[in-house]
Amino acid sequence: MHASTERYQDWKAPSEDGAVLVWPAAKQFHNETIENQRRFNEKDGVRVGGVALKELRRRMRAWLGHNEPEQAIIATGHQAELYHPGVWIKNVVIDSASRQTHAEAIHFAIDSDEPKHWNLRWPGENEPITDDPNLAMAGWSALVAAPTPEHLQQLQQKAREIPAKWGYEPKLFPLLESMQKLVLAERSLPGMLVDATHELDWSMGLKYQVLLASPIWSAEPYLLFVHHLLSRAGEFAGQYNSALHEYREQEGIKAPGRPMPDLKVNDQGVETPFWIDDLAKGTRQRAWLTRRGDELLLGGEFSFHGNGWDSAQKLGMWLRHHGLRISPRALTLTMFLRMCVADQWVHGIGGGRYDQVLDRLIERHFGMEAPRFAVATATLYFPGAIGRQRVCLPCIRQEGHRLRHAILGAEKMKLVEEIDALPRYSPQRGVVFQEMHRRLSDATHANPILHQWETRAKESEARAAEEEVLFDRELFYAIQPANRLEALIERVRHTVGT
Repeated sequence: MHASTERYQDWKAPSEDGAVLVWPAAKQFHNETIENQRRFNEKDGVRVGGVALKELRRRMRAWLGHNEPEQAIIATGHQAELYHPGVWIKNVVIDSASRQTHAEAIHFAIDSDEPKHWNLRWPGENEPITDDPNLAMAGWSALVAAPTPEHLQQLQQKAREIPAKWGYEPKLFPLLESMQKLVLAERSLPGMLVDATHELDWSMGLKYQVLLASPIWSAEPYLLFVHHLLSRAGEFAGQYNSALHEYREQEGIKAPGRPMPDLKVNDQGVETPFWIDDLAKGTRQRAWLTRRGDELLLGGEFSFHGNGWDSAQKLGMWLRHHGLRISPRALTLTMFLRMCVADQWVHGIGGGRYDQVLDRLIERHFGMEAPRFAVATATLYFPGAIGRQRVCLPCIRQEGHRLRHAILGAEKMKLVEEIDALPRYSPQRGVVFQEMHRRLSDATHANPILHQWETRAKESEARAAEEEVLFDRELFYAIQPANRLEALIERVRHTVGT
């Protein structure tokens, strides 16, 4: 059984402001959601750690508070950060698609990854969203503290200057107000940010549930999934690496670390696609199983014997005793949520590319057809860029190159022919070459057209530096005004079919 490459597209983020990409098309999206759900409900033959996948999914979904087996879950996820409209649009898609299929929409906020994209940026400003000095050193984002009230007040003061500068009021205002209300209740930055963005989205009519990911990593169904993979670590590493090699060959990727490194396997042990988090120290390391005879051990002592719920309980007890947690790395995280929670998963473009690897891995390891996924993104530039033609620096530079080399006209061609006629590396050839460039330099200094070009080139470089932020797709979505976000919501609802 092999993942079909025909099902994928070469997705690209749209370059036009306000443009949306949702793949596959609405009818296929809905049909594949229903088909994924039907297949999951029939998968008594696929077992994870000795437990039927159907039962594992029921237990995991119940743990999350979802107790209606007939209701589909359409989900997405992203790091808890200040994400841009191309990421935010996934929440719009799960809301719109769930309305169409009467499914539950869930966003999983990943607070167990490395902190990133936590600077609030707009033209002229670049401020961290929190004043926690641990921001740059935290092992994972849940360790970063929420901002102090003083820091939030400073951010609000800077934001209040926006209407006078740009002529609109951003959705950042109500978001910062929500954070200010939460500042005494929330100790972690991800918790505060997730609650505030969720409230903002609900105010715009987006109805989805949001869940922090880190509590899931102590749930028994997740620990069963972990035990299953770690008890087969050598076999799984081989399948993982094989799926990566096939993808690299298909895409013509030469770099061995892209889209992610292989898992290492040697005489000392096997690397696994998880982190071991020391909860007391706030540090982590790659989860490595060491060899002792024919066994592979975690932490030099835990052996992966047995199957079923007892094995998950024993692993959980051992982790709690040592103050440890096993957190999934990117591919394993998505594997768990796609297989054990969601009926339809909505990715961004990057995630969609990585999951072409994951589809192969699911089919190899579990012997089942991988559930279909969807891809969504959008482009929404800073409002100051609207109607503005972006400067083309390569065009300006090419024009200057052409002007410089055309300035001598036929005289330059004669010198070039003279150079070509002389022996390569000869002193005479070098003398003529230098003479040609001396004449070009003299003519350049005396030419008013080139002086005009140099002035335009400097102005264009200054304009390009200003436009770098204006045309940045990755600015936080809440710096947009309400009407632009609402227009994007309506566009997605029309695209998805509601």
